[in-house]
Amino acid sequence: MKRFFIIAGFLLLLALVCVGIVGFNFMRDAGIKQYFATMKPPAATVSTVTVKPSAWTPGIEAIGTVNAVRGVDLTLETSGIVRDILFHANQKVAADAVLVQLDDAVEKADLVAQKAQAASDQAALTRAIELQRRGVGTDATLDAARAAADASAAQVNKLQAVLDQKQLSAPFGGTVGIPKIDIGQYLAPGNAVVTIQDLDTMRVDFTVPEQQLPLLKIGQTIKLGTNLADMSFAGSIRGIDPKIDPASRLVSIRGEVANPEGKLTPGQFVQIRVELPQENNVISVPQTAVTTSLYGDYVFVVEPAKPAAAPAKPDEQKASADKVAGDAAKPQADATKPADNAAKPADAKPADKAAGDAAKPAEAAQQPALTISQVFVKLGRRNNGMVEIVEGLKDGDQVVTAGQNRLFNGMSVAVDNTIDPSKSANKQVQQ
Repeated sequence: MKRFFIIAGFLLLLALVCVGIVGFNFMRDAGIKQYFATMKPPAATVSTVTVKPSAWTPGIEAIGTVNAVRGVDLTLETSGIVRDILFHANQKVAADAVLVQLDDAVEKADLVAQKAQAASDQAALTRAIELQRRGVGTDATLDAARAAADASAAQVNKLQAVLDQKQLSAPFGGTVGIPKIDIGQYLAPGNAVVTIQDLDTMRVDFTVPEQQLPLLKIGQTIKLGTNLADMSFAGSIRGIDPKIDPASRLVSIRGEVANPEGKLTPGQFVQIRVELPQENNVISVPQTAVTTSLYGDYVFVVEPAKPAAAPAKPDEQKASADKVAGDAAKPQADATKPADNAAKPADAKPADKAAGDAAKPAEAAQQPALTISQVFVKLGRRNNGMVEIVEGLKDGDQVVTAGQNRLFNGMSVAVDNTIDPSKSANKQVQQ
C-alpha cells in the first residue's frame, strides 16, 4: 500500500511538471505574439516637398535630325583625270573657291584655236561691212560673214564652258569634308568628290502628332539638345508642312538654330522642345514623388498622426515635475552644506547635465508624430523633372519625394529635407 502511494505521488508530480512546462510554453508564445502584434516599426526617414501652385511652361517634345541649312555632296559634270586637289579635310572655304582641277590641256588648245577662228571671222565681217558701205559688196556676203562671226563667238563660249567644267568650285562658303578622290584618279560624271556644309546655321526636321498641330505657328521658339536635361540651343520654327502624312498621322516641322561654335553636326540626333505660352496656378511635384503600380499612379502624403490616448493635464504634469525636482534637490542641498565654496561648481555640473538629459526626451515628445497616407493621383504633362498633378492633391499637401520603396500606408515617418533628390549630387555638395 505504501508503495502504491509513492508511485501515485510520483506520477502526480510528473503530471504537474508536464502541465507546468506546457503552460509556460503556451504563455511564452502568447506573450511573444502579443509583443510583436503591438510593437510599432521605427519611423522611416523621408524627404518631402510642400505642394503649391506655380508657373508652368508647357511644351511639345519630339525627336529630330539636324542638317545644315546649306549642305551638298559635290560632283563633277564631266570626266577626266584629277590633276590637283586644292583643299584639305575640314577646311573652311569661300564661295567660288576652286577645289579640284582636272586635266584640261586638250580643252585649252581647242579654245585657243577657236578664239583664232573667231578673230578671223570677225575681221571678215568687218571687211564685208566696209564693202557694203562702199556699194561693192552684196547683202548675201555680209549675211554670211555675220553668221560665221556669231557662230565662232558662240563656239568660243562653249569651249570656255567645257574648260570651266574641268574645275570643281565651292557653290557657297562652308566647311569641306574628307576628299573621296586622289590625284591621277579618273573621274566619271556624277562621282562624289567631297561634301561641303555651312555649319553657321542649322536646320532641324522633326514630326509631331496631328492633334498638336493647332498649337504650332511660324516663329515659335524651340529648344534642342542631346537630351532633355541639356537644352542649350535655341531657335525658331521656319516651316510647317501643310499636309499631314495619312500613313503615320504626323506633320513635318522644320526649325532653324544658330550654331556659331559648331557643336551641332549635320545628321545628328537631337531632342526638341517647342515652348508654349506660360500657365499659372498649376499643381506640380517632382517626378521622384510619383510611384507607378498596376492600380495607378500614387504619392505618399505626410500627415500628423492621430493621438492614441488623451494626454495628461498640464497642471498635473507641472505638479509632478515640481515634486520630483523638489525631492531631488533636498539630498543635494543636505550634501552640499558641509562642503566649501570651491566644491559648489563641481557639484552643480552633474545636476545641469542631468537636467539637460531630461530635457531631450521632453523636446522629442513635443515634436508631432507623422504618418503617411497613400493618395492616387492623375498625372498630366511633364517638364524639367516635374510632373503636373491634374487630380488628387491640393495646395499645402506635404508629399514624399524620396524613400517610397520601403513605405506603406499609415507608417510613421521622420522628415529630413537635407537631401533633395530633384537636384544633382554635385550641386548639393557645392551648396
